[in-house]
Amino acid sequence: MKFHKEGYPSLFIVAIFSAIILFIAYYFFPQFIIAKLFAYTLSAFLLVTILQFFRSPQREPVFGLNLIIAPADGKIVVIEETEEQEYFKEKRLQVSIFMSPINVHINRYPIAGVVKYFKYHPGKFLAAWEPKSSTDNERTTVVVKNENGKEILFRQIAGALARRIVCYCKENDTAKQCGEMGFIKFGSRVDLFLPIGTKLNVKIGDKVKGSQTILGEW
Repeated sequence: MKFHKEGYPSLFIVAIFSAIILFIAYYFFPQFIIAKLFAYTLSAFLLVTILQFFRSPQREPVFGLNLIIAPADGKIVVIEETEEQEYFKEKRLQVSIFMSPINVHINRYPIAGVVKYFKYHPGKFLAAWEPKSSTDNERTTVVVKNENGKEILFRQIAGALARRIVCYCKENDTAKQCGEMGFIKFGSRVDLFLPIGTKLNVKIGDKVKGSQTILGEW
């Protein structure tokens, strides 16, 4: 199990905070065991929480030109036909994955190809399960086109807790299937917009793993 690079600033903050509360416990309350116990307990809790949030487990990715692989860990919360207004401006099949704070927060490319479109949108921080979060919240939109000319749009969406989206890609980058394309700190949601008629292998309520679960097939 590795620690993801996006977690180092948070780990540094936790280390400084832990050092401060331990100093306070020992310097101002040297005779109170409960103060020291509280300081150690809080420090351990924060450390475990950060290690949990930013873990980067080793996985064997699934590859396939005709396969659409889950870009994130989480739970399928939306499967519906909807009008995609930003890029395709036509009906698409939307599949949404909700990432809880206990999920791995790495985001990956669901297909291989070329990044044809990228845009960052500032916005609100509604709860990730709110329908309007897909269009009103802070988000990034990425479109990847594969070698057969088929395109997938997917969005990283911030939530009420997740307020830091990291996206590593830009237009004309080469997208490697299951390769890292970004990170959402402390959870939230990823939406995919697939061609109508895509054969899905998941249903609402299913739990998926990034780079391992086959969401659908062309």
